Amino acid sequence: MSQKNLIPNRLFGLNVMGYFERAELLLGADRMKRLHDLRVIIFGVGGVGGWCAESLVRTGVGHITIVDFDDVAESNVNRQVMATPATVGMPKIESMRKRLIEINPDADIKAVRQRYDADTAHKFDLDAYDYIIDAIDSLECKALLICNALLTDATLFSSMGAARRFDPRKVNVTEFWKVKGCPLARALRQRFKKSKSMPRRKFLCVYSDETPAPAQQSQQGSAKAPNGSLMQVTATFGLTLTALIIDDIRRK
Repeated sequence: MSQKNLIPNRLFGLNVMGYFERAELLLGADRMKRLHDLRVIIFGVGGVGGWCAESLVRTGVGHITIVDFDDVAESNVNRQVMATPATVGMPKIESMRKRLIEINPDADIKAVRQRYDADTAHKFDLDAYDYIIDAIDSLECKALLICNALLTDATLFSSMGAARRFDPRKVNVTEFWKVKGCPLARALRQRFKKSKSMPRRKFLCVYSDETPAPAQQSQQGSAKAPNGSLMQVTATFGLTLTALIIDDIRRK
């Protein structure tokens, strides 16, 4: 690579390629400094959370913690950013962290192989983060994280259900209690009301108002197998979560 392509990074004072030059030209140096200093934790790095993590690190966010307990499966390859035939069987967070560090070697990427539930919630200092991203699939764990996140000063952005949809143009953002057409949001609201453990404050969600498609029987399993999902929708969810963080920084 020629020396003329080695652009000093004005923000970080490093004699490296201008990884974030295009972002800085749009956002400005002050906002880029704020992004570099941000601390973001992402729960779930699958079809939604993985794309959120990648877009955050590519935009210059300097401190990201990724949390997931699962391994990469063959069925993840169709939509999850870290999933390739070479990474099948690896812990998702291990593969994801490796990818993020390859994108920005100077980023502070912490990987926690853990399920967030009633037994492990105390291990997470949610107050240490500026933003909390909920990309959890489990209804029980998701409800717990939402309630606990909203007890902190951090900003929570939550992903509702992305499976069984085809159209990324149907992906929207609204306040949780205003989400329509999403079975996961409806189930969460029912759970909160039944348990009388309500979120402390309002929060924004990424969701789709597309009517979920009927489950199809795959060649590898039955119709009772996990819901089908496609990258163009799950990735749009993840990128929209990142957009919410960037937009919040722009407004402050």
